[in-house]
Amino acid sequence: MSEPQRRDGDGMGGLRDRWITFEELRERAIALRREGLSRRQIRDRLKVHNNDILNRLLEGEPPPEWTKRPNAKDGLRAKAREMRMRGMTYDQIQLELGCSKSSISLWVRDLPKPPPRTREEASAIAKRGWEATLRRREIERQQTKLAAAREIGELTDRELFLVGVGLYWAEGSKSKPYRLQERATFINSDADMIRLYLAWLGLLKVEPERLRYRVTIHESADTAEAERYWADVVGVQVTDLERTSLKKHNPKTVRKNVGEEYHGCLTVCVRGSADLYRRIEGWWYGIVVGAKSTTSTRCPI
Repeated sequence: MSEPQRRDGDGMGGLRDRWITFEELRERAIALRREGLSRRQIRDRLKVHNNDILNRLLEGEPPPEWTKRPNAKDGLRAKAREMRMRGMTYDQIQLELGCSKSSISLWVRDLPKPPPRTREEASAIAKRGWEATLRRREIERQQTKLAAAREIGELTDRELFLVGVGLYWAEGSKSKPYRLQERATFINSDADMIRLYLAWLGLLKVEPERLRYRVTIHESADTAEAERYWADVVGVQVTDLERTSLKKHNPKTVRKNVGEEYHGCLTVCVRGSADLYRRIEGWWYGIVVGAKSTTSTRCPI
């Protein structure tokens, strides 16, 4: 048997062996494969330097055992080959095993290709892949939040004090030059914000008897359920709440805050709180001045 010779521009990837056909060349490649030669050895022996042609010549012939390097992915490799033999695509194998397509290609490229998938199959695969991506992102998102929460740890009284001042100045009512209203009033739809505000008032020794609660909600919502919800949040009876304030429903408005999770807002008022309000305003200005002096050399405000 004569050795194939190289020839530039030959349609068989540079092969020349008089009248040799693809079938004859495939017989040689398979015979060498069964003798235990690696792809590189067969490539050099037959002078086939085109990977696509070499793949076609060796299609269906498993590599010899000595070329398989033992590693942690041997089990995945065996599964990938089994799935490929069942006609599964790279996308399907990747979705099932979580491997990269490059690894799958290395493991199964000698096996027959499955028939082209239909548009419906492609759409279903893409949908499952996107759903898997969303699940992975949600896990990462929750892990990031949990790690960040652990960074905070237990708050000192001073830390809670400063957080509370900032919280009130961001969400609480404020007196204006055109409308003097020195009264500590806080309104929010977030139950955790309400709990934090109440903890801050407790730190300031504000007596619970001075607190007044009022629910504000759209008239189309479940008012009774909202009142029970907020009463439970602040630890009082429903009868202890002031009369609920109803917002008139506008049919033209497309609202997003609807459904079972919508409970309206809770207003927390502190009776006789003019002095408290003035101190809150003073504390806030003190924080601003302190921040300016702390950051003046790094990030001027």
